[in-house]
Amino acid sequence: MKFGTKAIHAGQEPDPSTGAIMTPIYQTSTYVQESPGKNKGYAYARGKNPTRTALEKNLAALENAKHALCFSSGMGASDAIIKLLKPGDEMIASDDLYGGSYRMFVRVFAQYGIKFHFVDMSNAADIQKHINSNTKMLWVETPSNPLMKIIDINACSALAKKNNLILVTDNTFASPYLQNPLDLGADIVMHSVTKYLGGHSDVVMGAICTNSDELYEKLAFIHNSCGATPGPMDSFLVLRGIKTLHVRMERHCENGKAIAHYLKKHPVIDKVYWPGFEDFPNHAIAKSQMKDFGGMISFTLKGDSIDQAFKIASSTEVFSLAESLGGVESLIGHPASMTHASIPKEERMKVGLLDSLLRLSVGIEDIDDLIQDLEQALKAR
Repeated sequence: MKFGTKAIHAGQEPDPSTGAIMTPIYQTSTYVQESPGKNKGYAYARGKNPTRTALEKNLAALENAKHALCFSSGMGASDAIIKLLKPGDEMIASDDLYGGSYRMFVRVFAQYGIKFHFVDMSNAADIQKHINSNTKMLWVETPSNPLMKIIDINACSALAKKNNLILVTDNTFASPYLQNPLDLGADIVMHSVTKYLGGHSDVVMGAICTNSDELYEKLAFIHNSCGATPGPMDSFLVLRGIKTLHVRMERHCENGKAIAHYLKKHPVIDKVYWPGFEDFPNHAIAKSQMKDFGGMISFTLKGDSIDQAFKIASSTEVFSLAESLGGVESLIGHPASMTHASIPKEERMKVGLLDSLLRLSVGIEDIDDLIQDLEQALKAR
């Protein structure tokens, strides 16, 4: 079954009682049992809900996975994955990653004796020197947030298998339409479902997909025991959003390409971070493991003026100044003061996250309106 067909039909069955083509919203907290301990797979809604089950089956199909679990947020999903580790364990993570992930690793889990190393994974061969007997997990974002670094998932998989590590790939920026990390050797795929999967900026959710029965059983136990599970209404909204994922992603990619090339030619722009450029670091890897290059773009200004960056971000009219990404509407953000504010400046500067860096989530509006909006905002700086 092709991707577009799976997006619409996978995990979906007409309601047996009415024939309704859309999965019902099972707004219930508990389920009647035939006798004590004997149920039809549903006992209490924290553990399972039929609407959520349909979504999990759908997500598993999109990621070519055997199992999927949905969480109340992307951070809830990440939290469950880190709980696979124990005190004394170490993780190697990308040096350019979502600020919320960095904050959770350093300010929450580090105090429980888990050690985190943030390294440049652009050349997977360089990761080996950071691995020791306590290393248990590799955490990869590709493309990364916000510098769009491309990491070779296949090469990281070989490294993980060699050293008996769990390879986790945050696939939020690509979505399963553009990239399927499990097919490239990842053990776990994580999504902030809030973004491209939901696609309409009206729900917060996370997800984990895996082909490992062992990892699924451990994660499902954490999922139910710790309770970061989404409600049926959110599950319904994401199911609805996914039905147009392939169509939306095509437009995100088309608009993203046009804007990336427009910015690259603009006289006030210093660097444009978009993996579709042939001279972008690891472009060949992006081309081999992604179907297209997405709608996420970051850029810096000549002179690295934070004041000018603030002025531009506050002057757009079609692009909305807001956190998050992946919705049908275009967003502009200033990572240093918004999504990545929790990362110390010295750490940001090491990886090139400058004060003038602006990040775009290119939506599916008319491309002429988007370019015109950026043009007037850049003039207003």
